[in-house]
Formats: sequence, structure tokens, C-alpha cells
Amino acid sequence: MVIGYMKAAPTTYVMQFEGGRVVREGAGLSFFYWKPSATLVSVPLSSADVPFAFNEVTRDFQAVTLQGQLTYRVADPKRLASLLDYSVGTSGRHRSDDPEKLAERLVQVAQVRARTVVQGMPLREVLVHTDTIEAQVLAALAVAESVRGLGVEVMAFSLLSVQPTPEMARALEAEAREGLQRTADEAIYARRNAAVEQERRIKESELATELAVEARQRQIREAKMSADIAVEEQRSALMERWSQNERQAADARAYALEKTLAPVRGVDWKTLMATSAGGGDPALNIALAFREMAENAQRIGELNVSPDLLHSLMSASGSGGKPTGPRNR
Repeated sequence: MVIGYMKAAPTTYVMQFEGGRVVREGAGLSFFYWKPSATLVSVPLSSADVPFAFNEVTRDFQAVTLQGQLTYRVADPKRLASLLDYSVGTSGRHRSDDPEKLAERLVQVAQVRARTVVQGMPLREVLVHTDTIEAQVLAALAVAESVRGLGVEVMAFSLLSVQPTPEMARALEAEAREGLQRTADEAIYARRNAAVEQERRIKESELATELAVEARQRQIREAKMSADIAVEEQRSALMERWSQNERQAADARAYALEKTLAPVRGVDWKTLMATSAGGGDPALNIALAFREMAENAQRIGELNVSPDLLHSLMSASGSGGKPTGPRNR
């Protein structure tokens, strides 16, 4: 058959060329055409995802692998059709592999922009700041003339994984593990230091309490000592006053005795005994008699005192009677 029928999807831009001129174009068209003289161009307008994997080197000369996907759509199908062959045959398939080359070109442009960003960052930043890489690469692709010249708009640049070499990954893991262990040790040390500091504060508080108690006890002892000193001073004053009173009393008694004995100071004691109030006591008289005999013993030749005489003398002294005088030889 020489007459063909074309029915395009709403996301497909179709152009019909006759004699080198565009006779029909648009998205989602349906029409009949004359096969011997017509050329159909079909450009998909829907967004497409292109996976990629880049091997790049960071600023500190470490190899890193970037894996992700690039999302794009055709913004100007006529410009793209003028640069790449999107013509289709009677079977509806593209006649060349140019549509497949578009994805490769976009990936190459993205790799160049990603290399510029990655080479300006050290490995650690590349591993942890993927959002920065995505934003910078997407901004670079949005203004890239090689992309805009194709009539294509890059919608997203996503990194799914960023991996260093296995040796470097193990080294970073070991370093991170050591860092975590060091952080844990520092936490333990900090906790111990806090405990020691708290213990020091408790000790200082206990010492301050002990010092306060000692100061209070010293004040109590000083107050008690002051009270004892005051008591002793009062006692000393009392003893001194008592001594003065006793001396005055003794002086008074001595004066009274002296005045009492002054009249009889020159009188014989025998006379005093005889004239005293107890001079009439028989026992006293007997005692004086025996004393007289003892004093004149050289004049007495012999003195016999029989038991009966002694008994009678004792009885007389006890009863107040007159004893019989001793016999003198």
C-alpha cells in the first residue's frame, strides 16, 4: 500500500515533510500520508531517566564512584530534530540510532560538570555532601550551551550512591570507628571528671561544715572558759574577802583575849586556879594536891596510896564528897 496512517501519542511530537518542507506538525496528531513522498519525524516529549556511573578523583586525589540517574525532557523538538535523525520508517521505528545517542551526550555533559564539582572537594565532603554536588551539577547543566543547543531541559540530577575504593572505605570506617571510640572514651572521662568534681565539692562542703563546727565549738569553749575565769575571779574575790573577815575576826578575838588577860597577867596561876569558877571542884583540888606533892617530892620521904584510899578519892571526886587526906610519912 502506498497510503499510510500515522497516529501519535500526546507525548510525541510528529512532523511530516513533503519535498523538504514541513506540511504537518504537532503533538498527538493522527493523519494519512503518501508513503512514497512523505518523511515522518517522531520526537518523544515525555521525560526520560538515564542511569550513569562516574569514576572521578577528589581534590585530595582519592578515587570515588558516583552512581545515579539523569532526568530530562525535550523542550524544543524542532531544534532536536534538526540536529539528530528522529525519522521513522513504515514500521514506526526510528531509522537511526541518534535517539539513543542523545542520552549518551547528556551523560557525558553531566560527567564533565560533576568532575568539576568533585575535583574541588575533598573525599569526606564528597561522601557527606551529595546534595551540594547535585545542586551544583544541576545548575551547571541548566546553563550548559551544549544541552540548551539540543533543545533539551535537564529536570533532575540525582546521586544514588557515592563510594570510595574498598581500601579507603575500610580506612575511613576504621578512622570513624576510632573517632566514635574516642568520643565514647571522652564521654567516660567527662563523666568521671564530673564525678570527681562532685566528690571534690562534697569534700569541700564537708570540710567547710567541719570548720564551721570547729569554730562553733571553739566559741563554746572560749565562752565556757570565760565563764570559768569569771567564776574563779569571783571565787578568788570571795576567798580574799573571807580571809580578810577571818583575819579581822582573829584580830578581834586576840584583842579581846589580850584585854581579858591583861588584869591577871602578873597573878600566880595557883591563885587564879583557886579563884576561878572551878576552884571548888574536889577533883581539881585533888589534882592540884598531887601536883604539889610531885613538885615537893624531894621533901617527902615516903608516900603510900592504898587502893582503898585511891578508890575513896575517886568516889569522892565522882560524888562530890570530901576525900580522906593521904598519909604522909
